[in-house]
Amino acid sequence: MEVDPTRICELLVGLPDVNVLGVIDESGGVLRVVIEIRGPRPVCAGCGWPAQVKDRPVVELVDLPCFGRSVRLVWRKHRWACVNGSCPVRSWTGVDVRIAVARSAMTDRAGRWVTRQVGEHGRTVNELAGELECAWHTVNDAVRAYGEALVDDDPDRIGEPTALGLDETLFARLGEFGRQHWSTSIVDVRAGVLLDVVPGRSGAEPCRWLATRGDAWLANIAYATLDLSGPYRAVFDTMTPDAIQVADPFHVVKLANQKLDECRRRVQNETCGHRCRKDDPLYRCRRLLTRADERLDEHGRTKLLGLLDAGDPHGEVRTAWHAKEVVRSIYEHHDPELAGEFVDRLGHDLQDPSCPIEVRSLGRTLLRWKDQIAAWHRAHVSNGPTEAAIIRSARRSVVDVVDEAVEAVGERVLWSVSLRSPMWRAA
Repeated sequence: MEVDPTRICELLVGLPDVNVLGVIDESGGVLRVVIEIRGPRPVCAGCGWPAQVKDRPVVELVDLPCFGRSVRLVWRKHRWACVNGSCPVRSWTGVDVRIAVARSAMTDRAGRWVTRQVGEHGRTVNELAGELECAWHTVNDAVRAYGEALVDDDPDRIGEPTALGLDETLFARLGEFGRQHWSTSIVDVRAGVLLDVVPGRSGAEPCRWLATRGDAWLANIAYATLDLSGPYRAVFDTMTPDAIQVADPFHVVKLANQKLDECRRRVQNETCGHRCRKDDPLYRCRRLLTRADERLDEHGRTKLLGLLDAGDPHGEVRTAWHAKEVVRSIYEHHDPELAGEFVDRLGHDLQDPSCPIEVRSLGRTLLRWKDQIAAWHRAHVSNGPTEAAIIRSARRSVVDVVDEAVEAVGERVLWSVSLRSPMWRAA
């Protein structure tokens, strides 16, 4: 057990080869710990002569909290000068990367801690800045600096996925008119790992990213998942032509529900001459229409059919409702070949002239994507992990980026890229 007060203080500070000169205690405020490096007097790197102290600059760094209080490390550095007048090396400032890297506003251990909190535990930069009582940019700069190092030092972080997913997300709304900025997430859907984030929702940036991976890496992709997006389909057609494209089941059913809702609103406007109101039959059954048929009890089904009888004189909404349920039944098949034939036949049947225009549109879409829809029965991979990865990254980035880092839009979110990197454990 250590009993020397000076040594006890040094142990509590937890930094190697430093002298604790004092503590500045602001009542109810930040705790400032004043330190200096101890060690032998250095020699000039240019001529080897002994150096002498020229100045004692003071640097204040954000450090980890201590005993429930925010802490600043006040580092009294040594600025050394060479006494040899003919030496080209005039002066230099002593550094110690164990305390902090050059031009950093945060200690090394605090930088590693905030990076782990953001990348591994999903905390926001704004939350950590409030906990450390420092500026948002101080934390964000540290996260980006340490996160970039983790990415660059771990060439195997992407690995060799066999199933790849693409999906877009609204990254931020910027400017006076809230102009939308989109990003595309590239995800290993087998492992549920976010590989990278590229700007925009067109196919150009994903193609550019995939092109840098190399032919051997692309040849390893057996399945490509997407959400009925034409640009992303073109990406996979171009970059991974041998991969089996899989249309996400959720988005297929979502499209059927969307067409059903469009039909309901059109019929409502044609029969009543106005948009839906709370007492209109079709408005009252809007939620029952999109609910899965097996989740309707006897009371709910009776109510739905009664409201359709009252508000759907030509049976168009009823037809769209049945079409939606038939689309859902695609995923009740287990034979890939049978599923493909079913989708092809369904796509043609839904284009019958007696069907509402929304149902005919749904049928055309099913035919355009029939191979991708039927491929799910063979691959059993979906875009769900892509959506989940987007939600995780958006939860910890969008609020901070919108509020404080407008200039970061379109750049790579470095800490998001390395979320599952093994380097987190090594850091």
